[in-house]
Amino acid sequence: MTRLPTLYVTHGAPTLIIDDCPARDFLAGLGKQLPRPSAIVCVSPHWEAPRAVVSAAPKPETIHDFMGFPKALYEQRYPAPGAPTLAGRISGLLHKAGISCIVDPLRGFDHGAWVPLKLMYPAADIPALQISVQTPLGPAHHIALGKALAPLREEGVLILGSGSATHNLRDFRGASAVGDPPKPYVKPFDDWLVKTVEAGDAEALADYERAPEAARNHPTAEHFLPIFVPFGAALAAGEAKGRTLHRSTTFGIIAMTAFAWG
Repeated sequence: MTRLPTLYVTHGAPTLIIDDCPARDFLAGLGKQLPRPSAIVCVSPHWEAPRAVVSAAPKPETIHDFMGFPKALYEQRYPAPGAPTLAGRISGLLHKAGISCIVDPLRGFDHGAWVPLKLMYPAADIPALQISVQTPLGPAHHIALGKALAPLREEGVLILGSGSATHNLRDFRGASAVGDPPKPYVKPFDDWLVKTVEAGDAEALADYERAPEAARNHPTAEHFLPIFVPFGAALAAGEAKGRTLHRSTTFGIIAMTAFAWG
């Protein structure tokens, strides 16, 4: 079976699923550019927990974990099957790596998962599950988590980190449209991120808080941490250098940058 690349995408605002913008077009075409996965493991910032939790619902519900958005968003569903057997395998891999883990038999897909998955695989016919982020444990923990998941790539499983290249919602009030020009602080961090990922500089990436405008772009860490899981899985195979798949911005504050490794 072909080893799949690992991916990091920016899922943007929940409205990405209906917005007319370059990032939506990119994600809508991305699935066609990849070998078909046997299953998908998605790490989303919208599921935080003190330790790793793996979803194992056979029929995951679509979670509308947002308020004040257009009615059309609350009508969206992503009825992909879950992957309970794979969840058990992941639990075993994590425990073997010394990472504390539990399985949640009920958890559905939050918008950090279903928005990009519905764009990438609209038929919703590929089994999928989620793994929580452990925000206080930082980059090194999530790199280790990715390394533990690396064997799944040989089994056709897609390891997908879904987060945000930049994510300062404190400035969202000033952005009135999806096509607003980027804030001046967005590009310096995004340029640094592209350079660092393409160089495969694990030390610099893990120390991202020292990057230009890091604090302004990531006042909280949860939306950046998902990048370290696909990166860690790639590191385990000696594939540190990533490829930039897409760059654009939405609402002036969200760099929609996406990467692949392998």
